[in-house]
Amino acid sequence: MEESLQPLSRGELPRGEVMQTPDEVAAMLRLKGLGWGIKRIARELGCSHMTVRHYVAQGGWLPYRGGGRRRVLAGLEDWVAERFRRHAGNADVVRQELLAEKGLKLSLRTVERAVAALRRELEAEARATIRFETPPGKQLQIDFGERRVLMAKLGFSVKERSTKPIAALMSSPK
Repeated sequence: MEESLQPLSRGELPRGEVMQTPDEVAAMLRLKGLGWGIKRIARELGCSHMTVRHYVAQGGWLPYRGGGRRRVLAGLEDWVAERFRRHAGNADVVRQELLAEKGLKLSLRTVERAVAALRRELEAEARATIRFETPPGKQLQIDFGERRVLMAKLGFSVKERSTKPIAALMSSPK
């Protein structure tokens, strides 16, 4: 049994998947000019009647304008990152320093959003370097030296247990 790999029509796609092109919007306006109703145009083009209504009211297609607001912390990313790392991920201390040094009075949530990616980096670094300790005598750490010297240390121990050459250790009876 062979599956069909034909693309989905606009009506079968989930909401918000497809943005209308300038040509499609021009078609909407032409059909509206011919006296077609909003719902009829929507059925014909396979989109929502609210989409047609939006573009007809707007008078045509306009490109996305993007976020109009300037970010409060724009230009201070490096400063915030350095302070965030200096204070081991404490966003509240960074907020207090922003007020004291830069004169920016911000909410804690604003600073938390600004350092969210940095916090993920710090958590990843912490997970990658988690130490675990075992009770004395339960685990043996072995370091192989450059001169065929085996150095073994027990957990929480600073005493060397053996500094014999590896060959001597392997051949010695148990």
